[in-house]
Amino acid sequence: MDDNAYDILAQRGFVAQVTDDQALREAFQAGPVTFYVGFDSTATSLHAGSLVPIMAMMHLQRAGHRPIGLVGGGTTMVGDPSGKTEMRQMLSEEKIRGYGDRIHAQLGRYLDFDGPAIPVNNADWLLALNYVPFLRDIGVHFSVNRMLAAEAYKQRLERGLSFIEFNYQLLQAYDYLTLYRKYGCTLQMGGDDQWGNILAGVDLIRRVEGTAVHALTFPLLTTASGAKMGKTASGAVWLDGDLLSPYEFYQYWINCDDRDVERFLKLFTLLPLDEIARLAVLQGAEIRSAKQVLAFEATRISHGKQAAEEAQAASKAAFGSGGDIDAMPTTTVAAAQIEQGIPLTTVLANVGLTKSRGEARRAIQQGGAYVNDVRVTEVQYVLSADDLIEGGVTLRVGKKRYHRLVMD
Repeated sequence: MDDNAYDILAQRGFVAQVTDDQALREAFQAGPVTFYVGFDSTATSLHAGSLVPIMAMMHLQRAGHRPIGLVGGGTTMVGDPSGKTEMRQMLSEEKIRGYGDRIHAQLGRYLDFDGPAIPVNNADWLLALNYVPFLRDIGVHFSVNRMLAAEAYKQRLERGLSFIEFNYQLLQAYDYLTLYRKYGCTLQMGGDDQWGNILAGVDLIRRVEGTAVHALTFPLLTTASGAKMGKTASGAVWLDGDLLSPYEFYQYWINCDDRDVERFLKLFTLLPLDEIARLAVLQGAEIRSAKQVLAFEATRISHGKQAAEEAQAASKAAFGSGGDIDAMPTTTVAAAQIEQGIPLTTVLANVGLTKSRGEARRAIQQGGAYVNDVRVTEVQYVLSADDLIEGGVTLRVGKKRYHRLVMD
């Protein structure tokens, strides 16, 4: 007998809180469950932190349940105060709509929108609301005292909570009610900081429809070193290959902390748990092979098998194991420039390996800058034609960041 979908999520570490684990397990057992996760339209792309809900949705879809991928074209115009110390920047309706379209296209790489999965945008019903009737029909069911006791609002009260943000919980709860009425949606999932907002929807449906529905939240992940999931020193780990190349995406995973490998294999791959258990016991130098599996599988899911194979080959080449370096991030420079000579500090900053020439100087002084895998110790080092190998130069800062300079 196949594992229950709830148990799949729990065993892989996706469950932080749930309204009633036994009732949800029985619902999954009884038949296909329609569920949703919302993604606010605040950028052109989701990032690696968004893979937690996406992977959970993939597991449930594979188990025969129906996902709804909601983009918050309406709620983004208000701004979710959860987990935020300041009010979000207000974006134009046109920009929010464009971001939502991009996010839906991105979700379509993971979910079967040509099959059972459903893409929706809450702007379709929220922007058409008449405010006074909405307050009479929906607002009447909300206790201000209870809302103010919620952690998301308590944190913001000290700094100031705008009235527009105070409406967010009502709108998210109304989303759940709308999806329940239109699609029979009986489960909302989201990050653990959304627990109060999701429970508000559960309570609204109980009050208005007299029906018990479910809520499940995911743990808010940090890496073993304490960094926020999906963030690096150089910025977000975007899922869009134009914002972050598949090679750089691959490098993010292969360079994870040893302590994170087992947890990340469970959350960010579709590998069976017994295979993950085999990889999890590897120690010392052998753990590198487990990280290679993690990086390959995570990249394959987000960018496809070919991109994952190219990124893997480029990574092996960069670390001296041979292979194809074509997938490494590259910048083209004119042959005349390299013949004249370019200060290494300028190059490192221009290609994004450092944030500035000052940071590049510090990297060189601290022994962390390499040209063709040879450490450079001279701050005044100038790249020239002598550095060319097969028409290019491989640059590295630290152990993790590579870039290829090629001649025009």
